[in-house]
Amino acid sequence: MAVAVMMSTATLPKQRNQTIDVIRGVALLGILVMNIRIFAMPYEAYSNPTSWGSLEGLNYAVWFMGGLLADQKFMSIFSMLFGAGMLLLIERLQSTDRPAISVHYRRMAWLFVFGLIHAYGIWHGDILVSYALCGMWVVWLRKLPAIWLMLIGFCLISVVSVLMGGFGAFLLMIPLEEASKLLSGGMQFGGSQADEIEAFRGNWSDHFSYRFPFALMMQTEVFFFYSFWRVSGLMLVGMALYRWGVFTGRCRTSVYAILLGLGILVGIPIVWAGIEMNWAYDWELIRKEFLFFQFNYWGSIPVALGWVALVALFVRSGMLGWFRHALACVGRMALSNYLLQSFVCTLIFYGHGLGHFAGLERVDQFLVVFAVSIAQLVWSPLWLGAFQFGPFEWLWRCLAYWSIQPMRRRPPVVPGG
Repeated sequence: MAVAVMMSTATLPKQRNQTIDVIRGVALLGILVMNIRIFAMPYEAYSNPTSWGSLEGLNYAVWFMGGLLADQKFMSIFSMLFGAGMLLLIERLQSTDRPAISVHYRRMAWLFVFGLIHAYGIWHGDILVSYALCGMWVVWLRKLPAIWLMLIGFCLISVVSVLMGGFGAFLLMIPLEEASKLLSGGMQFGGSQADEIEAFRGNWSDHFSYRFPFALMMQTEVFFFYSFWRVSGLMLVGMALYRWGVFTGRCRTSVYAILLGLGILVGIPIVWAGIEMNWAYDWELIRKEFLFFQFNYWGSIPVALGWVALVALFVRSGMLGWFRHALACVGRMALSNYLLQSFVCTLIFYGHGLGHFAGLERVDQFLVVFAVSIAQLVWSPLWLGAFQFGPFEWLWRCLAYWSIQPMRRRPPVVPGG
């Protein structure tokens, strides 16, 4: 599902912080590990691995490691970075006496438009709409002390646990037939899996009939009961972490070691416990969707922080400079790369392209993720070698500032030339 992503893309390249860009680049590539499941298979397979495809051998390993290390982890990083990026952008705009809030709202309004086009025109798993809507209100809390941003953020995140956990407990107490009726309207967005496969292997209008209700559900039901609370809360957490220097690489090495340990020793065991609970109850719908999801819902946050710490330590090490540069370029072009992932993957899996929907096993899907990631690691530095911004970052910047922005990179000035 995807990107929040591009929070500081309105800043000049020379002003950027490499640690933030590399973290964003890693998160962008990591998010495709999970999004590929929605691109490639019937929707139910995302949350219930037994509903489609093989789970033998390497297929199981790909599924298990994705759930343990990727599911909701990279989206959590995106959400936190979005909040951090709002602070970074507003600080820079205010330092040059430009109308920071006006620019911010134009950015959010156009991000909302991009999200609608993406959701209804290309891929129903869009997250840009949710980021734009949440970004419009959390900005007003930016001046609070970091500790308050953190506390309010976790209070908002907790709302989902209360709502979902309470509703799940209620469903378990009523007769199964009544529970099924309550769930039938919200848990599916089309007909049978056979109908879904036929639609996505068809032309654009065929799969639009499936994408439209799902995208609408994401922007209404899922937004009000899930995305609004989690995304807003994580944005505030991200603001606090930015204030404390976590995303900019300014923290002591011991701080990053603690965060990495938190991810490994706390986050991963919690997520793993949720996986085992689902297997123990044979992926039963109510427990899976409303109760056992809580393990990953909360465990994904320390795992995400562990990823942040690992990447920050990697940047600090100075190792593999070419690779760090490539990741940073991917992060600088996060909006363009996110939309490009959707465009390429729908061409691979949908009927208006190669039509491989429900035709590749999980190992093969991972090879697609690997190939797309390599391509983005190559094309992003090449593009930014000639241009200041990614194509969609440039368009977004022009629309936010109501003026055509310089695109081509200026050649360096040679002294005495």
